[in-house]
Amino acid sequence: MTFLHKKISKSFFKQMLFLLIFFDCNRIVFLFFNLKYLAGVSFWNIFGVFWYSFPLDISTICYMMMCPFLLLCIQNFFTHKWLDLLHKIYVLLMLLIVLLISTAEIAVYDEWKTKLHYKALLYIMHPSEILSTAPTWQLIVFLLFFLIQVVTYFYLYLKLFFYKIVIHKRNYLFAGIFVVLTPALLFLGMRGGFHQIPINQSQSYFSNHDILNLTSVNSGWNIVSSIRQNYEYLDKNPYQYYDLNEAKQTVKDMFNMKNDSTTLVVKTQRPNIVLFILEGWSASLIESQGDKEITPFFHELEKNGVLFTNIYSSGTRSQEGMAAIYSGFPAQTITTIAQEPEKYSKLPSLNKKIKAQGYYSSYYFGGQLIYGNIKSYLSFNEMDKIVEGNDFPSSLPHGKLGIHDEYTFPYFMKELGKQKQPFFSSIFTMSTHSPYDFDMKEKIHWAPFEKAYVNSAYYSDNCLRNFFAEAQKQTWFDNTLFILISDHGHSSYPNYEFCSPEYHKIVFMMAGNVIKDEFKGKKVEKIGSQVDLPATLLGQMGLTHHEFEWSKDLLQKNGPEFAFYDYYNAFGLVKHGAAYVFDVRSNSNWLLRIDSTANINESFLQKQAKSYMQCVFQEYMDF
Repeated sequence: MTFLHKKISKSFFKQMLFLLIFFDCNRIVFLFFNLKYLAGVSFWNIFGVFWYSFPLDISTICYMMMCPFLLLCIQNFFTHKWLDLLHKIYVLLMLLIVLLISTAEIAVYDEWKTKLHYKALLYIMHPSEILSTAPTWQLIVFLLFFLIQVVTYFYLYLKLFFYKIVIHKRNYLFAGIFVVLTPALLFLGMRGGFHQIPINQSQSYFSNHDILNLTSVNSGWNIVSSIRQNYEYLDKNPYQYYDLNEAKQTVKDMFNMKNDSTTLVVKTQRPNIVLFILEGWSASLIESQGDKEITPFFHELEKNGVLFTNIYSSGTRSQEGMAAIYSGFPAQTITTIAQEPEKYSKLPSLNKKIKAQGYYSSYYFGGQLIYGNIKSYLSFNEMDKIVEGNDFPSSLPHGKLGIHDEYTFPYFMKELGKQKQPFFSSIFTMSTHSPYDFDMKEKIHWAPFEKAYVNSAYYSDNCLRNFFAEAQKQTWFDNTLFILISDHGHSSYPNYEFCSPEYHKIVFMMAGNVIKDEFKGKKVEKIGSQVDLPATLLGQMGLTHHEFEWSKDLLQKNGPEFAFYDYYNAFGLVKHGAAYVFDVRSNSNWLLRIDSTANINESFLQKQAKSYMQCVFQEYMDF
């Protein structure tokens, strides 16, 4: 005769085993879809994923087993077929949730280089943007893949792991022990054992290859932790490393603003200003810092401009780039100020500052600006005119994401001719964003990595060529300053590590006939960031920029030079001869480089980076 307690135990542990196998199978699938990132990684390093993932998986499983535990408690004293049905429904629901997360991570990893987190939920609120960004075939494939996984795993659970509870003989002593002891064991598993500090993502970090660490971290545990942390830190700065006054003094010393003059490279203080925000242009795309075949026109344009060769993106998303460019405010790693109206309303505005000088302002984008709440943020900046995808003529050909540069640039050209001068007009390019469905045959054949992206840059560069060829014929051209700057970096053919400064290095140039002849073709090697655009531009216009406290004038003769960048729960500081990156999740220096010739102290470099992050986030919280 089979006793009930054996069935209860068997059901409980078989469900735990199923979840453990299920998580590891998900990892295998994720690695399979991202084999290109595993080049040169040893088998044993990859195998470490399954070893180091075990503690966090057990913690996740213990959370997930709370509901089955309660059902089994009832079945200790009362059994009925509807209780078994609840077990099945619960497991199916968990499969749906976890597979939705893991499938989404596969879909976005190429673009985001991270796991799904709190910020991702902000994008899910606008599913139309997700549908527009991905090619149709890709959406269909991932939907089918998701459904196949759900059916397969649930079938295997029913056949191999589900255990039906039927009454034979009760053991009330076992029932009492089970009800009392199991919650204690589950709680112990949740927190990762008897250690003083509860388990966190650091437990799964083990490799110098970020993809292996991300694969090791349990997806369900990670996103729940991300949501919890975001709410927890509404009133508490997660980057509180020093006394706040001490941190502020360190940051103040970093800027070390002197009252010396700026180098004026522009002929007039009130030129027209055309700002090209280049979607995802990595510095490696241009000849001066990469390969000459990808963007040949940009290189030609350098002869008529001033190129800044050491510029880094503040964050990794477009809305972070917008806040950096128009407000000079750095990105915040675990959240985005551009998506919070109650906070971004406290930011300074480059557009408002320039409009006060009698400028007419406008902004053009071939897609939809609801993405990342950009349209709302631009409205706060008081653009006189905002034109997005639906506002363009319906006769223009549309791609998956919107209207490509080939068609938006000529329309933008015509609009500039109608605008009252002086004007400050911006266009946000689109074709270098996936799904790269522009109408052009492949031109760059040699790129072994990110070939579609590299070809999209060639396409956009050619669109720029056509734009400037036509712009030179316009009456406003000679009095116009053209600024070209990226919104963020991107994976490119060099395949830089996501954490490295090289990955986040971007394009920034001022060009046009309004540049003084003696500065045309010059390169400025000073290290800076997108957040330095407001101070640099306003300096050329003879305007004060003290309200842009995070922005530096890159043309100030003896001004400070450094660049701070961040990505999800990590941040970095770049200085001449040194680079430092700190990963908050693993509480470790992810990257630390100091040249032997650099007169920089390692501990002080670390203090500067952490102080900067602490003060940025504190100001974000104070808004």
